[in-house]
Amino acid sequence: MQPLSIQSKIYEVRGQKIMLDFDLATMYEVENRALKQAVKRNGDRFPDDFMFQLSKSEWQELITNCDNLPETAKFSPATPFAFTEQGVAMLSSVLKSKKA
Repeated sequence: MQPLSIQSKIYEVRGQKIMLDFDLATMYEVENRALKQAVKRNGDRFPDDFMFQLSKSEWQELITNCDNLPETAKFSPATPFAFTEQGVAMLSSVLKSKKA
């Protein structure tokens, strides 16, 4: 990803700048399912100030306000995980990919 395209994947939720799980999975070249499994296996490394799951209302608001979300993500039954800057750094240490 180019720096400009990464910038377009940063959103503000709960007063924090975050990146969403599916964008990070793409960036780190892993399946989103694998990313979520790695986070769940290492839950103690992801306190609330590193990562949180969006509520349905937060997700709906993001879908409404952001036109650059992938169509497939908009209709997913599960709300995405949101990672703060510290969470993104921690994620790179738990993922098994060359990019991470």
